[in-house]
Amino acid sequence: MEQMAGTRNYQSIGEVLVSVKTEFPDITISKIRFLEAEGLIEPERTPSGYRKFYVDDVERLKSILRMQRDEYLPLKVIKERLLKQDVDEAAAEDELGLDGEAAEEAAAAKAAKTAKAASAAEEIAEAPTGLQMSIEEMSAATGVERDRIRELESFGIVCSHGPDGARYYDGDDYIILSIVKDFFRYGIEPRHLTMYKHFVDREASFFEALVAPTLRQKNPDARRAASETLGDLSATSRKFKQALLRTNLRDHLQGA
Repeated sequence: MEQMAGTRNYQSIGEVLVSVKTEFPDITISKIRFLEAEGLIEPERTPSGYRKFYVDDVERLKSILRMQRDEYLPLKVIKERLLKQDVDEAAAEDELGLDGEAAEEAAAAKAAKTAKAASAAEEIAEAPTGLQMSIEEMSAATGVERDRIRELESFGIVCSHGPDGARYYDGDDYIILSIVKDFFRYGIEPRHLTMYKHFVDREASFFEALVAPTLRQKNPDARRAASETLGDLSATSRKFKQALLRTNLRDHLQGA
């Protein structure tokens, strides 16, 4: 845990940036301010308006950044998870007064919830509905440079919406950018990602053709069945591609 600067028991925003930069190379002051504006962190202020980040504030920031980096969670989901965490911590204090058997039951229930959450984390997060971000806001939220976002858009990997002068990116773009930025760390360029786009376009058309007869029935049950089928096909496709890739790289992976 980082030591607070000097004799103070808190850090400035610049000091926080330096302290977390090693684990989160893409972090910027703009992104920290953005997370504050979204209500995910709430550092105190000095009388002159400077932010004061205490140990708990820094740990909360790290937790948010890990959820974005490791689980690709949108801010709405992160905020809900943090709220639940705050409620659970308050409930944990009440559990201290429980007898041994009740405490064991509470611990078992908590472990089951944790296991379920870990399993769910393997899935790609649902894109937040209603999200609208300018290119500047999206860049600050994801850590992807604006020029990179524009280049990705030129290849059709992300897509801005709305009229000229008020263009915005949505929740799907947020999820995609949160994922592809990991590719950039290995020298992969936006143009290299077009192979994924071309394959996905073909795969989507293929799956749509499979459920087209069901969709033509035009009733709620049929649409629900088609949606479930597409979900199952997407999950199976993801596992199949992972297995094929692992097979092709097997010699290298086993030798690592």
